[in-house]
Amino acid sequence: MHRSELAKYFKDNLFVASLQAAKKEVAIAELLDTFVREKYIRNRDIVLEMLHQRETLGSTGIGKGVAIPHGRTTAAADVLIAFGKSDQGIDFDAIDGKPVHLFFMVIAPPNEEGNVYLPILGSLVTILNEKANRDKLMKVETFQDFIAIITGE
Repeated sequence: MHRSELAKYFKDNLFVASLQAAKKEVAIAELLDTFVREKYIRNRDIVLEMLHQRETLGSTGIGKGVAIPHGRTTAAADVLIAFGKSDQGIDFDAIDGKPVHLFFMVIAPPNEEGNVYLPILGSLVTILNEKANRDKLMKVETFQDFIAIITGE
């Protein structure tokens, strides 16, 4: 998936420059609540349960300070991604044991148009594998700057 195409799944109102959470469960709830507040998610409890179930399969903390909690749910109408940044870092049971600073929560309906869910996850991992991108994301304060990093502009 091209980076400019990936950018359309992010929304200004799902961008959190400074997460307040200090614990894994709270970080998941805080990001989910951005979807709920903006009416992208109809049933918070169903989605929260799905995200917790996904974490029991293995942490979505992929290492290098990054976590990508994700899942499919009938409570979502479209594929959307929330971004959150934690300056202090959160213990997220990441595979490398390091705290997580950059969070990308990907929520998708069970059968979404164009089947973009897995390509989105793959594109995010590709972008986040580059240290330069992670370093830039750690400094991001505005949605405009964030999207410029995602698109590579």
